[in-house]
Formats: sequence, structure tokens, C-alpha cells
Amino acid sequence: MATQFVPYTPDVEDDDPNFERNLQTVIEKTESYIAESVKAGGTGRALRDAHAKGYGLVRGEVEILDGLPPEYAQGIYATPGTHDALIRFSNGSPHAGADARLGAATGLALKIFDVPGPTLLEDEPDTGTFDYANINGPIFFCNTIEHYLFIQELFLNAPAYFSQGRPGARRFFTEFVTGKGTLDQDNWAWDEFLAFLRLSKTPPANLLLSSYWTMGAVRHGDYIAKVRITPDPSFAAAVVRRTLDPASAQEVFRPALKAELQERPYAFDIQVQLCTDLERMPVEDTTVEWPEQLSPSVTVARLRLPQQDISGPENLEKMDSLSFTPWRVTAEHAPLGNIMRARKEVYRRSSIERHKLNQQPRTEPSSADEVLGPAQ
Repeated sequence: MATQFVPYTPDVEDDDPNFERNLQTVIEKTESYIAESVKAGGTGRALRDAHAKGYGLVRGEVEILDGLPPEYAQGIYATPGTHDALIRFSNGSPHAGADARLGAATGLALKIFDVPGPTLLEDEPDTGTFDYANINGPIFFCNTIEHYLFIQELFLNAPAYFSQGRPGARRFFTEFVTGKGTLDQDNWAWDEFLAFLRLSKTPPANLLLSSYWTMGAVRHGDYIAKVRITPDPSFAAAVVRRTLDPASAQEVFRPALKAELQERPYAFDIQVQLCTDLERMPVEDTTVEWPEQLSPSVTVARLRLPQQDISGPENLEKMDSLSFTPWRVTAEHAPLGNIMRARKEVYRRSSIERHKLNQQPRTEPSSADEVLGPAQ
């Protein structure tokens, strides 16, 4: 019996009458944190309010596969071909510093070049670029912009909580579950807290050996999906530096990434998991992992990383000047759900503020060569 995929319609998303008001509060807190990070962040520069520490900017190539089933050959994946790309590997924390202090939540942000059609960013519709901003977990710990109001505050102040030992940790956990006392007991944020605990137990791994998900659901043309960027097994098997101990040195993730790419090329598969059941594969609840047995992830493209040298300080400088957002996509790939919708303006305003404070031009590049120079 053929699999029935849920068609995309606008009503798969819930309406939130307080969305705009809460969004403005989050933007104000985000801009304030970024401004304060120039002095407080320890780097002398304005930091991102999430994924503040980058591990390297990597040249890549995306090959969209030919002969895909029609349900998967949607949007940009309907046209086989090869595109230049850039990848930013990062830590998920809003703080910079030693890897051991930041945890094992990591990100892979992908920028694909020469993608036709307008993006969903009204102030830069014609960039020809297409972004993913993915994390190394199939779930996320925040479902709504309303809950992000207190979760953001907790994460930005996490070092102050955890520096106080067990009492500080208990207070952090209590304030997470109760929404800093704002939630009725029947509505405590247990699902989000348990998702946070699960993600916090992710063991540290070489960045090339992690899978990275879109966090929430996205449109996939006529359907609804999550997108995963996952290691190609044959390339993953060749990785030498497989286990990392963040307590062993100030920097562990970047040196391992740098060394692997100097020695050999690498590849990921870009995979799409289509929704077949809105109850068990919800759009508005990012704490629920979509079961593979309901709908397996199908490879729609390959992301190839050639052998390269990312060791120089200029690599970090060039990486810092770029912006990645899940909303720099065509309409056929629009992010879905309350918290994904919030990322649009938060990311945009965050990028504007950071570039302004760091006196960096905020422009989208037209090619990988424009950023990194011609490939060697």
C-alpha cells in the first residue's frame, strides 16, 4: 500500500494572537544581549545570541540527485544539478570560551549558491542563496515564542546559575519547568524541559560524525518535512579523531575538524523525512521526534567537502562576517510552526545588530570563491 504523505496547507500551523507582542520582547532582549556581549563576551566583538562560537568555515558542493520520487523532487530538489556551498560549524551556546564550558550541542549551517527564485526575506529577496541552520538533535527544547521569553533568559544567564553548583542548577531547572513562575502547574514546561535534558546528554563527537536536523518542520513543496544532514557512512568510517574529550584542552572541536579536512575529503547526505501523521509527527511540538518507522529519511542530495585547509585566522574572520537563517529559502521550503516562525525576525535583527557593532558589511556573497578565494 502506497505511503500517504500529509499535504501542506496553511492550517497545519496554529494561530497565536500574542505572537507579535512576544516576538518584539524577544528581539529587544536579543539586541540587548548582543550589544552587551562586546564587553561581556570575552572576545571584544559582538556575539551571536546562539551558536556564538564558530569552529570553521568550510567550502562544499551540493549535488541535487536525479531520479528522485516525485514527492521528494520538490522545490529546489526538483532540478538536479550541482551548487557551490559554504558550511559553518558551530557550538550551540550563546557564549564563547573553552569547549568544555559550552556543552556538546553543535550546529551545521549550510549556504547553497545559485538557487533561483526569491527568498522569504523581504529585504533581500534576490540573493540567489539558500540556507539551512541545523542542530545536532532531532528535537528542540522550545515550542513557542511565549516560552522562549523565559528559556532565552535562562540560557543567556546559564553560567551564573551553574557557577553556584547544585543549588544554582536546581534553581535553573525549577525556573525552566515553571517558566520562572509564570506558568500554571497544569502547563509547566515538562516536555520542553525533558527535551532539554535529552539534548544536554548528547556526548561530544567529532563535528563530521554528527547528524544535523532542521529543529522544526519545514514545507517541502506540496508536503511537510524535516531535513537532516547526516554523515555518508563510507566517509564517516575513515574519520580518525572519533572521540573527543572537551576537558582535555581549551579547543577540541576545531582542531579535529581542521585536521580531518586537511587529510581527506568528506561527504554528508541531505535527507528529507516527509510527514505521514500530524498527531505522531507534529508541526507545533518540536519536542517530539518524528519516528523513522512512520516515514524514513530519504537522501535527496549530497554535500561534499573537498580536502582543504581551514587553519588560518582569516577563516574565522570570514566565517564571522556571514549570516545564516532558516528563512533564507524559497517559499516551497518555508519553516513551519510557532518557534520556527519566530526565528525569521529574530535572526534578521540579530544579524543586523551584530554586523553594525562589529562594523562589518552585511551583504550576501554570490559564491564560495567570493568569501574564501578561488579553490586551490
